Amino acid sequence: MFDFRPDADLPKSELYRELVNAAQALVSGERDPVANMANVAALLAEYLPELNWAGFYRVAGEELVLGPFIGRPACIRIPFGQGVCGAAAADATTQLVPDVHAFPGHIACDTASRSELVVPVFVDEKVVAVIDLDSPRVERFDREDAEGVEALALALSPALADLSS
Repeated sequence: MFDFRPDADLPKSELYRELVNAAQALVSGERDPVANMANVAALLAEYLPELNWAGFYRVAGEELVLGPFIGRPACIRIPFGQGVCGAAAADATTQLVPDVHAFPGHIACDTASRSELVVPVFVDEKVVAVIDLDSPRVERFDREDAEGVEALALALSPALADLSS
């Protein structure tokens, strides 16, 4: 059994370092990408304050399909290029959105969401999934959050390798 308890008083850089270490411990030796995404979604919700949704969308052809998550029911399929998640997948870049209502083409799966951070996960230089974080607070995410989740995505890449087949 795992019992990860983040220290709320840690500086953000340390919190993300601990998050990455905890995620690596959770996925170590497990090849099933769905199980790995499920555990990491739970870990994200445990570690990061002020989230109303944390999870994954996986690439299936030219669209994203809902993966494991913590939060309210979500959109199941998102075409590449649509919404924040679709933009991250199509452009293969992190999307840091301070106010989702100002993002052209935002898809409102949860009307409580006000800011969003979406980070692509790469396997062999190909996007295989995105990590999606939503918050009910405008400007919840900053560059330090983006860098922390990018480090997590990089660390998770081997644990999600079976998504690329």
